[in-house]
Amino acid sequence: MLLRPSALSALAFAIQSAAKFDYPADRTLSYVLREKRVGSLDRQLVAEGYYAWLRHRLSVEAIAGDGAKFDAIALAALARQFRRRVKVPPGEEDRYAKFLKADEALGPHPRRELPTWLWDRLGVQYGNEERLALADSLLEPASFDLRVNTLKAKRDAILGRLQKEGFPDARATPLSPVGIRLPHRVDISRHPLFEDGTLEVQDEGSQLLAHIVGAKRGEMVIDFCAGAGGKTLALAAMMASTGRLYACDVSERRLDNLGPRLARSGASNVQTMRIENEHDKRLDKFIGKADRVLVDAPCSGLGTLKRNPDLKWRQSPTSVKELVEKQKSILAAASRLVRPGGRLVYATCSVLTEENEKIAESFLEANPGWIIVPSSLRGEEAGESRFAQLLPHRDGCDGFFAAVFERSTSED
Repeated sequence: MLLRPSALSALAFAIQSAAKFDYPADRTLSYVLREKRVGSLDRQLVAEGYYAWLRHRLSVEAIAGDGAKFDAIALAALARQFRRRVKVPPGEEDRYAKFLKADEALGPHPRRELPTWLWDRLGVQYGNEERLALADSLLEPASFDLRVNTLKAKRDAILGRLQKEGFPDARATPLSPVGIRLPHRVDISRHPLFEDGTLEVQDEGSQLLAHIVGAKRGEMVIDFCAGAGGKTLALAAMMASTGRLYACDVSERRLDNLGPRLARSGASNVQTMRIENEHDKRLDKFIGKADRVLVDAPCSGLGTLKRNPDLKWRQSPTSVKELVEKQKSILAAASRLVRPGGRLVYATCSVLTEENEKIAESFLEANPGWIIVPSSLRGEEAGESRFAQLLPHRDGCDGFFAAVFERSTSED
């Protein structure tokens, strides 16, 4: 694998551009590839080196040494990712060999690649043995999961078709009844099954969150923090495109992006609604009327580090504390919309207790008219528990948490 000087320069520029974590990692990389006019022969090496730095930042910077310049950090990232498979430019051989030797001498802690505050919190929550397993799993490449749109097809038929049409490694997801898993990410944007809305890209954990809502035909359902709309589309399919499904979000751009996906899906029961915040007066018309409300709350995203490694460097104890206050406010506001006997699902893609169990317990304490409904995201065989949780090292998908609440039918 040949490393051209121009590719090393582009990689160093990418790392420098991302070092303050002002923008999402993929957006920064796209900018660099375009700005530096990185050719097709170098794009993969630059991209993999860039994500190696994001994923392995602690050990990469330990290899490069204190005060290292960005070109040294770029070389260290390549040493960490590719070992001896890279042929470096003339004049860089000695430095690269030094980085390889330093990589081999790294101790166990830097190899877990988690900031100290997060490493410590996971140790308190899970104990050291499970913390090690979780941290190791977050360094593994993410699988590539697809959801079959049941408005248009059944999973077995689509799985068989994919296996015959160039994807022999496609498998049914172990937990989601509508998911298909590929071992590596592929571009399916021009595949006929994607273009006609039969397939959507969606992690298995996210698919399972939609299932735990339990939306039924003819119901009124609100996706309170719809985001890009993946769960909205999954809920629409579960409802067989009947009833009413409202996709609410504060971002007009995200709701606009849902439009083409919604059109492809064939669902006709979805109405998008941009809101200013969780207290928007336009939500008052739904008070006490919804059968089910899903709150997939804004969170740290620390359960998704396999596919979003930059998040561990962008979050901090301060940002998590701010998120917790926002989560409490959103959950309280969304609960007003649920009818007596209806259900409220609070979910995050975090693995931190303060964003998960503590939020749920705080809500129950403040709202005696609600009860917790035991649930599971792991199938009937795993059994139900007070709260549902997926963990990457145990379940092979992103980390997710869900709490299912039911509103009392009494007036007390």
